[in-house]
Amino acid sequence: MVTIYAAYGTNLNPHQMALRAPASPVFSTGWLLGWRLTFAGAEVGWEGASATVVEDPTDKVFVMLYDVPSQDEEALDAWEGIDLGWWRKLRVRVQAQGGEQLAWLYALDAYEGGLPTFDHLELIATAAEIGGAPAAYVSQLRARPCADSNAGSTDISD
Repeated sequence: MVTIYAAYGTNLNPHQMALRAPASPVFSTGWLLGWRLTFAGAEVGWEGASATVVEDPTDKVFVMLYDVPSQDEEALDAWEGIDLGWWRKLRVRVQAQGGEQLAWLYALDAYEGGLPTFDHLELIATAAEIGGAPAAYVSQLRARPCADSNAGSTDISD
């Protein structure tokens, strides 16, 4: 059985998804209405916080939808660390190009808060750009604060 996966972070990049889930073609793009992209999990010991989504009736998240057969779903579960208990799978409704689509996604099972690294945020923004997100959405991603906010700066003063 094939299910629809809604990617919102670095998996917005179909080239990356082809490496993680090679039998999972792009289905469509859409918006996760009533949800907000945020970051969490910095307390787990990663370099920075990881992207996740939380319910927020005033916001929306751009997503890439993929047709995912069971073998790729198992591979994605392993990649995301489902068995470690860090992520949970949620069923959601996505406003896709052809109408509402039922899908599943990964949400970090951690308290919201913390900042991503500059590199992680740039990977997400680039993935969104490659995935066809509107330019304004990509710009908003790139404008978000990050843990190493001086990254990319040419100022080397102390």
